[in-house]
Amino acid sequence: MSQWSQVQQLEIKFLEQVDQFYDDNFPMEIRHLLAQWIESQDWEAAANNEAMAMILLQNLIIQVDEQLDRVSQEKNLLLIHNLKRVRKLLQGKYHGNPMHIAVIISNCLREERRILAAASMPVQGPLEKSLQNSVVSERQRNVEHKVSAIKNSAQMTDQDVKYLEDLQEEFDFRYKTIQSLEQNDKNSALIKQEMLALQAMLNTLDYKRKEVLSKIGRVIHEIDMLMSNMLTEELLDWKRRQQIACIGGPLHGGLDQLQNCFTLLAESLFQVRRQLEKLDELLTRLTYDGDPIPVQRPQLLEKVNFLLYNLFRNSFVVERQPCMPTHPQRPMVLKTLIQFTVKLRLLIKLPELNYQIRVKATIDNNRRFVLCGTHVKAMNMDESANGSLSVEFRHLQPKEMKTSAGSKGNEGPHMVTEELHSISFETQVCLYGLTINLETSSLPVVMISNVSQLPNAWASIIWYNLSTNDPQNLSFFNNPPAATLSQLLEVLSWQFSSYVGRGLNSEQLNMLAEKLTGQQVSYNDYQLSWAKFCKEHLPGKSFTFWVWLEAILDLIKKHILPLWIDGYIMGFVSKEKERILLKDKTPGTFLLRFSESNLGGITFTWVDQLENGDVTFHSVEPYNKGRLSALPFADILRDYKVIMADNVPENPLKYLYPDIPKDKAFGKHYSCQPNEVSKPSDGGGKGYVPSVFIPVSKILNDSTEPHSPSDLLPMSPSVYAVLREHLSPTAIETAVSCKLSHS
Repeated sequence: MSQWSQVQQLEIKFLEQVDQFYDDNFPMEIRHLLAQWIESQDWEAAANNEAMAMILLQNLIIQVDEQLDRVSQEKNLLLIHNLKRVRKLLQGKYHGNPMHIAVIISNCLREERRILAAASMPVQGPLEKSLQNSVVSERQRNVEHKVSAIKNSAQMTDQDVKYLEDLQEEFDFRYKTIQSLEQNDKNSALIKQEMLALQAMLNTLDYKRKEVLSKIGRVIHEIDMLMSNMLTEELLDWKRRQQIACIGGPLHGGLDQLQNCFTLLAESLFQVRRQLEKLDELLTRLTYDGDPIPVQRPQLLEKVNFLLYNLFRNSFVVERQPCMPTHPQRPMVLKTLIQFTVKLRLLIKLPELNYQIRVKATIDNNRRFVLCGTHVKAMNMDESANGSLSVEFRHLQPKEMKTSAGSKGNEGPHMVTEELHSISFETQVCLYGLTINLETSSLPVVMISNVSQLPNAWASIIWYNLSTNDPQNLSFFNNPPAATLSQLLEVLSWQFSSYVGRGLNSEQLNMLAEKLTGQQVSYNDYQLSWAKFCKEHLPGKSFTFWVWLEAILDLIKKHILPLWIDGYIMGFVSKEKERILLKDKTPGTFLLRFSESNLGGITFTWVDQLENGDVTFHSVEPYNKGRLSALPFADILRDYKVIMADNVPENPLKYLYPDIPKDKAFGKHYSCQPNEVSKPSDGGGKGYVPSVFIPVSKILNDSTEPHSPSDLLPMSPSVYAVLREHLSPTAIETAVSCKLSHS
């Protein structure tokens, strides 16, 4: 089943998450129509290779053209229109930057895998539960309801101001009419009666002025209370959700809803400001003793301006944190002289501001680093799919300044990965006579000068964003706080779901907890130190816990990803636990686990039964990325042979734990199938005797562990002859064909 087919079967709450990251940059129609073709391409590799990205973009357009031909024959007008629009988008937007579409599609596929992994997890962790709190959801609904009510109140007050204006115009007309009469006429009874009517009208005007000012005051008070309480909490919650999403957690939605609230409040405040200006205009035409306008209007206007200043300042946010396109799963880790992207948004979306706000990007204030590239750009509504007022910097590069001695300060392999920096942004808004200076900053970033520093830098980013919601504590690692073990384990599971498409279950997390603490502990109350996580070596080892775990992530990503996503790798299980699991199983049952003593190694252990009925276990020497680069792991499991004493070589691996036939589990991942191969020439190529890569171990009678197997070395003709004597022709031909096809 394709990944897209699995996505379509998800519950509605997960489908809503999927819907959030498909927009006009990569429309969902294309994902749906070209699902299998899209999933069969290596978009991640293309994201770092412009030539490959250009080829994939051209092929994508060809695929769209083929779909367009098909739907044209079916006369599906809506789909024809959408596909033409998509084709125009692909050609216009990405032709000059094909790697950008590769990054977008790669990210979408990765997020789909993460959501599928989250959907398969039986229990939510404490962090994810807190983000989906029902109280938070209720507050979101209350904010939207109150903003809508405030907007309606401001519009109703507009009608009151208009009525007041009409009333005053009538009063002006009638008053001026009386003033134009001769003195004798003014003494008439009719005129006196009119004067009494004018006095009543003036009383009404006074009452209406007070009423309008009171209503304006109530609207301002409602906005003030909403901004001070619920809206501020909503914005802080969104920023916290963004922090969690950056370290692999659930996607953070809600920014469009916040934008709607901020925009409506800004429109309401500007509307109130115009109402106060209209009252000032009415004041110049008519005033009297006890007139409330000159007393109350200045205070109300001052409050409105104050609220507008605060609203604009809070609306300037970093929508997408700094990230190198080459490492989309590792945001906030920036390498010197390598481009990174960052996106900002103004949550107040007013047409008058389009292309009128220029944003400047800088880094720190300590003069150690500078930003190279285009660091001043205008915000606009044209580049974002949803029409938001935003700006994306795509060509910024951090550069370390030289010291006075002429050498670079800390650049090189020793750059401190616990040193935090900040990317700052500033701009100015000039609107309706107001000038407002805006500033915001990214979450803390870590600078590296060598890719080898990336794992430890990423550990710093994880620990910071897990432990604090302070967006600017650059001295955090002077005294890093401990983390709750339950939350840390949840974040570690996210590393697997976001980076390699499948999170960790409770048994796997239990093993990691024991490895971190050295004992069985309660998740909820155990506090783990930063040093234990990333600084101190594991007992008896020459590496830290995080280095060990990061090496496993790298191994999965590059060499065994399909097997991991299918859930066939138990991975995190101790030697003691694996023997408990296997001891009562059918001989030949095996499981796959990651090595605890070797970095980035995977091994398999199988159970066997001796002639006397005793159970014995065998574990092969761990396979690392070097050996897996030469032969796929699924092929190793298929072709693995054991020679015990002088017996015939045989494959001891029969059933994947608990009882899945090996070929059923891994058959689809074999690099070639027996019925697809052709028999190689007997003489080999160019006069050479053909060589075969077959993993073989020899187990001596007095040993339960295979010696170090030379399973990736070419076999000699004599050994090959022995194998031909004892192995089936199909097995030999398959292995030879696989080798020749990869030569």
